[in-house]
Amino acid sequence: MLEVRFHGRGGQGAVTCTELIAKAAIAEGRYAQAFPSFGAERRGAPVMAFLRVDEGPIRMRQKIYEPDVVVVLDPTLLSLPSVKEGLKDKGLVVANYHKLPQDLQKEFGFKQRVATVDATKIALDILRLPITNTTMLGALVKATNLVGLEALFEALEERFGRLAERNRAAMERAFNETKVME
Repeated sequence: MLEVRFHGRGGQGAVTCTELIAKAAIAEGRYAQAFPSFGAERRGAPVMAFLRVDEGPIRMRQKIYEPDVVVVLDPTLLSLPSVKEGLKDKGLVVANYHKLPQDLQKEFGFKQRVATVDATKIALDILRLPITNTTMLGALVKATNLVGLEALFEALEERFGRLAERNRAAMERAFNETKVME
């Protein structure tokens, strides 16, 4: 089972990210579970969302405390202790960060593999809004091959309708521009 924890701010689409990946995984014949973790947060407050994908049924119904992958939608969250908390030693960080993966490792002390993409710039260029959710999905798929892009595009079209094309363009650009540590 692959467990992914998303860190974002209210309104950035962390919950939507988990739902879209889960739908794509299910469309490919796997099992998936997506759910948020927030209380009375408001737009802009830190939020987490969780995703599990497996080849068989998923019976757990709890937060992810030891993720395989952490996805960070907002670079201002990288310094929060909760981002690193429980991340497996052989885990992966996929971050909205405008520098190289090695720079992120050095600046924030990550020992795990890192993938970076300037998702904010891509979102502003294509969507004209700093909402990085679909952009970060492109980065996650590039770094993990968790689902195929075509299955993700189908989930995107179902969710966003006429807005899907610009989101798809942002996702594809992020996929192409993501830098992954070997």
